[in-house]
Amino acid sequence: MRFAFLTALHDRPGPWASVYLDTSRMDESARWRQELMAREACDELAAQGGDEATVRAVHARLSAWPRPAGEAGRAVFAAHGEVVLDPQLAVRPPAPSQVFWSALPRLGPLLDLAAGEPVCLVAYVDRTGADLELRGPVGPATPAGEVRGRDWPVHRTATNTWSERHFQLSVENTWEENARKVADAVADAVPRLGVDVVVLAGGERERRSVHERLPVALAAEVVESGHGGRAAGSGRERLDEDVRAAKEAFLRRRAEAELDRFRAARAPEGASAAGAAAAEGVPALVEAAREHRIAELLIRPEGPDAHRRVWVGAHPDQVAVRRSETQYLGDTEPLPARADDALLRSALAAGAEVLRVRPEIDDEVPVGGLGALLRWPYDEKETEAATM
Repeated sequence: MRFAFLTALHDRPGPWASVYLDTSRMDESARWRQELMAREACDELAAQGGDEATVRAVHARLSAWPRPAGEAGRAVFAAHGEVVLDPQLAVRPPAPSQVFWSALPRLGPLLDLAAGEPVCLVAYVDRTGADLELRGPVGPATPAGEVRGRDWPVHRTATNTWSERHFQLSVENTWEENARKVADAVADAVPRLGVDVVVLAGGERERRSVHERLPVALAAEVVESGHGGRAAGSGRERLDEDVRAAKEAFLRRRAEAELDRFRAARAPEGASAAGAAAAEGVPALVEAAREHRIAELLIRPEGPDAHRRVWVGAHPDQVAVRRSETQYLGDTEPLPARADDALLRSALAAGAEVLRVRPEIDDEVPVGGLGALLRWPYDEKETEAATM
């Protein structure tokens, strides 16, 4: 998942207010209901110990009106009287509001609620070109350009004279030239727009011609849909289903591939962790976080280690299993925090990726619910030192 937008939260001192609010309903009572939920959330925040200035700032942001169309929810992170970040949520929160007052921002719920879906480019293809549409994780689909090919000749005739056969060849050449233009436009848009999945919609021959002309090394996955086309309203509902299926398949394949990498990198059961390129369990992960070794953090929030208590200092790499480890914390007054939030802060500050492991894929890996692929493995000396 891409969490670069959380950079502003990495080095700011706490305590933090973290509030998740459901803003998905947009009927005639939406504004009144949002104000009521904002007031209730802020009352809870004050009851947990939130200071007056921070509670006031959170209320102002949560009750702001109007809201963007199609918004599923809003998260607000605030400290010392200032709202630092309020990202739009891609998924409706499971409760009307979730409120936390803690040493670190409560980031765990973002794994299920934030914009974790892949970015999809839909190309509505016909014989004369294509309309490109970008479908991000949040908000409505947006136009991403138009490809205009030659519009003549594009229609065959029924006769079989020499001149007509020559005309048919011209038609075929026009189709191929236009398909090449569409393929070039798609290939250009993928890196420029950060596209993960490309869906080609239109007639079978047209979308196949474009598909065959795409670069072999195209970074995005490409699928075809027989539903939808450039004509307005032509099978768009069925196309929406195909787009959702393509996104889900992409996420499932990516998660399974990352879990396979993790399994291969683990130390064999009963063997020393020396030389392993993966770590599991809170003590090993805390060690890796202090050394900036986490390349990808794997989190299964249902696991028991996710809410285990650790101790943190002011900076992302100041984290320890025990409060007494002040040599690692750099702070004589460290604060308790959840292990998943502390490791998320450390990993994201170091530029690591984050993978939310879902139970339907694997409910046993990583053990305890927390694991990581490391930037470089431990050696024997470091492993011995870590266990002393």
